[in-house]
Amino acid sequence: MNKSIFLCIFVGFFAGVISGFLSSGGGLIILPFCLLVLNLDGVKARATTIFCILCITLVSAVLYFKDGYVDFMPAVKCALGGCVGSVFGTKILNKLNSNVLNIIFSLFLIYAGIKMMI
Repeated sequence: MNKSIFLCIFVGFFAGVISGFLSSGGGLIILPFCLLVLNLDGVKARATTIFCILCITLVSAVLYFKDGYVDFMPAVKCALGGCVGSVFGTKILNKLNSNVLNIIFSLFLIYAGIKMMI
């Protein structure tokens, strides 16, 4: 098996475990991998990450739903808002350069990390 294929599968597996366990984090693992290891440009790395997150999240969501952990009405409302918001986010992503995207992503991670510690 090709080394890069194995590495992608391993990173995806790790991101899936973290995402399923913490309900977050798949993108935090996959995006840096796409940027730093696969050397994808910023937009392509983010689009690839979103696709991976879709697959990971779909599996986790089905399993959580099957076990009765999903509160369906708030989930649907948030999902609808998220679908509309993703259209705007995608349009913004296509207009910014990779350096600006990396700075915004880094600031978001710092903010989220501080909020979780407080």
